[in-house]
Amino acid sequence: MTRSELPRRALLTAAAAVAATAAAGPAAASGALPRPSAAGRQEPATIDNHFWSTASDWLQGRASGIRVVAGSRPGIRIAAPAGVAEYTDPHTGTTAAWEYATWTSPLHRSKVPATELIASWNARTPAGTWLQIEAEGVYADGARTPWYVLGRWASGDQDIRRTSVDDQGDDRTSVWTDTVSVDDAASGTRIVAYRLRLTLYRTPGSGATPVVWRAGAMTSDIPDRFTVPATSPGRARELAVPRYSQNTHVGQYPEYDNGGEAWCSPTSSQMIIEYWGRRPTAEDLAWVNPDYDDPQVCHAARFTYDYQYEGCGNWPFNAAYAATYDDLRAVVTRLGSLSDLHRLVSAGIPVITSQSFLAEELTGAGYGTSGHLMTVIGFTEAGDIIANDPASPSNEAVRRVYDRTEWSNIWLRTKRYAADGRVLSGTGGVCYLYFPADASAAQRAALASVGIR
Repeated sequence: MTRSELPRRALLTAAAAVAATAAAGPAAASGALPRPSAAGRQEPATIDNHFWSTASDWLQGRASGIRVVAGSRPGIRIAAPAGVAEYTDPHTGTTAAWEYATWTSPLHRSKVPATELIASWNARTPAGTWLQIEAEGVYADGARTPWYVLGRWASGDQDIRRTSVDDQGDDRTSVWTDTVSVDDAASGTRIVAYRLRLTLYRTPGSGATPVVWRAGAMTSDIPDRFTVPATSPGRARELAVPRYSQNTHVGQYPEYDNGGEAWCSPTSSQMIIEYWGRRPTAEDLAWVNPDYDDPQVCHAARFTYDYQYEGCGNWPFNAAYAATYDDLRAVVTRLGSLSDLHRLVSAGIPVITSQSFLAEELTGAGYGTSGHLMTVIGFTEAGDIIANDPASPSNEAVRRVYDRTEWSNIWLRTKRYAADGRVLSGTGGVCYLYFPADASAAQRAALASVGIR
């Protein structure tokens, strides 16, 4: 249960501009899809996904000191540094010089004029390297946002402390941890296009380099709603996903937010990473106290931890962690309905979902939360949700069955009532999707159906 109610359009959040100072090229094929209504008619698209991940994609951007790497997993890396810059780590106070190179995406015109944007990326950062991702949004009147830093990230923590950046905004948008959000959606302000800028850093003279394989963003404009009807159920299926409880780690590693309810996101991430057959090595886990069960969950918490947010619930940091495993890809997006969710699970792709609710709104949960991640692993014959819910007292208790109508509503709504009657935000269908590079044809089709290519 991370991502507690923050001074933000909290868990509905997901809107941003993603930075790059260059060529305004036309957008490539986007992942904006109309969604069926409960009556079966097509409604306007509310979600747009766009990612750069092919050699052709990378070549469309403006590069300074960057080389495109071909092969089965095309990406970008430092070829020759564009310059040297100093960075003072706000969490250690250490100042160091770093060689850097930059890649700026073409301008992507979103098919959804957006109130929110979340970027995500897949990369490797060997020792002595790290990266920064920024976003620049374009408003409908042609004005632009500042360049917003959406993450300073490394897969390790020996060189810099992984961090989001607070106190960014202009008179129309703000950055809330991992999300660029329009401050007042009712004003009509929308982000209609954006660029991303990636800056890759390395120790001077080292020859090391980050490699980025995928970068992009999800933009959305989800209408305000307190209730969302569940779509008709499909065929039953349950995936064999490992079960881990966050609550068996209560009090472990205070420096990574103390285990327990704060670790729902990395615990969910680790379940899906292992479902796909990946896991940390014994060497990776050597730092974990040998008295602790499931050390891989501790490992996931450490390497998703955001030192500014002071927690493990940064959505893109979790996706980036998953993608450090061999040939795993990962994105943060939104889904529009239970039908989208069912299509993915039916193809063998479990989905990590974000939701918030009062205890009485989800029968059988036994708790309420202002922000929690769980993993949807299947559907019963009646269409109810089978979830691996890490907010359970033991690994054995993790598998839960939740009422379809209740669960759909707490996940897809954008507004909800607190126990004291205040109106708070809901997630609007936010989820993480992790999938292998060699996904089957059926899995690729399911992903494409929700805009992920």
